[in-house]
Amino acid sequence: MAGKQSPRSRSYPILLLLLITLSLLALCILYFHFSPSHGAGPSTLYHQTQKPETSFVASLEHFLLHRSPKSPPPARGVIATDDVVRDLDELMHRIESERLWGDPYFPAAMPIRVYVYEMPSKFTYDLLWLFRNTYRDTSNLTSNGSPVHRLIEQHSIDYWLWMDLIAPESERLLKNVVRVDRQEEADLFYIPFFTTISFFLMEKQQCKALYREALNWVTNQPAWKRSGGRDHILPVHHPWSFKSVRRFMKNAIWLLPDMDSTGNWYKPGQVFLEKDLILPYVANVDLCDAKCLSESYSKRTTLLFFRGRLKRNAGGKIRAKLVAELSGAEGVVIEEGTAGEGGKAAAQNGMRKSIFCLSPAGDTPSSARLFDAIVSGCIPVIVSDELELPFEGILDYRKIALFVSSSDAVQPGRFLTFLRAIHPARIREMQRNLAKYSLHFMYSSPAQPLGPEDLVWRMMAGKLVNIKLHIRRSQRVVKDSRSLCSCDCRQANFTSSGL
Repeated sequence: MAGKQSPRSRSYPILLLLLITLSLLALCILYFHFSPSHGAGPSTLYHQTQKPETSFVASLEHFLLHRSPKSPPPARGVIATDDVVRDLDELMHRIESERLWGDPYFPAAMPIRVYVYEMPSKFTYDLLWLFRNTYRDTSNLTSNGSPVHRLIEQHSIDYWLWMDLIAPESERLLKNVVRVDRQEEADLFYIPFFTTISFFLMEKQQCKALYREALNWVTNQPAWKRSGGRDHILPVHHPWSFKSVRRFMKNAIWLLPDMDSTGNWYKPGQVFLEKDLILPYVANVDLCDAKCLSESYSKRTTLLFFRGRLKRNAGGKIRAKLVAELSGAEGVVIEEGTAGEGGKAAAQNGMRKSIFCLSPAGDTPSSARLFDAIVSGCIPVIVSDELELPFEGILDYRKIALFVSSSDAVQPGRFLTFLRAIHPARIREMQRNLAKYSLHFMYSSPAQPLGPEDLVWRMMAGKLVNIKLHIRRSQRVVKDSRSLCSCDCRQANFTSSGL
């Protein structure tokens, strides 16, 4: 009959509507999938809306007032009986075996799993509040005139690492380290004790008593007894901090400013590169980024700049010799100064007007001045024969710094002749490299990819297999065996063999 539709013709509008609906749905999915925010995850979205905070004081203030618990969580510790230690070891061995045999095609490079101890608040939150409530007291100075709180800031690596580890996972940017809640899942154990704050801000005997308490608390944990502390991370970045008891924790991985092979700060066998990790000081000046470097290039009219204490002890005696050799020379600025607020402004101004920055040894082979120069775009000239550098397994310092032996540096006329002979093209190349390298030395919250916190865990990944080797080996080597090798004998072997 005319005008009557067949079933097939009646289905066309329905099919067309369904096709349009599916097409729109597909377009929505494609837009969501390829939009800039998709796949970034919550941490990247957080990163896009939050500028990294690089000031220790500002970051700590925000954390204590807005993020720290009103009443610190109770400490979580376990009495380390033989049964508890054995059970933990069995669980850790079982989990490691499951990871090893579970999927042979699964990549071996997994994020490092870190268990952060929840210690009594006297070792953590109380010390942070102590700093926060007293840092404006500028009359609190060390014997050489440096502000105590500025020194604490320079060595505040323990704060920055802890802050990243305990941050909500949705706000963290680093992907090569994760915090775990169960000890048996951990590769490493982090000890969140603020040793530098306690050393500088507590009365001497009170501080020593707190050190002993921290020592007892940590070494009585099952995980410590299982490994002898070999998989525990101990931040002792100021060479005086934790000094009275740290010999009892020499198997732990120490986070240090340098090795100091002179023996003035660390006893033989306590520190060496196989076990420990060198971390940069926290910069005392603001970052001069690529744009700043470009704008300041024509203003860098000073050949060589130095501002700091001109007389130091131990390895720092080279400073007095350099001052005698360089003072009054054309293009050289050498100033006496400390790390106070006025000193910061003067140092930053001087470094941004200079091509080269002198970086001699301090009381120890390292000096915060090296990292101030790097983030200021001033090429460091390192005169420190015993210096060990942070992250040197990853970074090539020859691209950003010059190295001069102490004996050559004090030869009449040789030092400045060497600097003046460097070709301008090489200077420009090193300055460009400084702009790239500076992010490796800027601690921040949230911690940034390729920042110093990130490089800590990249370096730790290289140590992890060796750490587990020594743990397992120590568990099976029989007592009094001649093959039982302690830190002391390993260090002696390295020294005698010339390594």
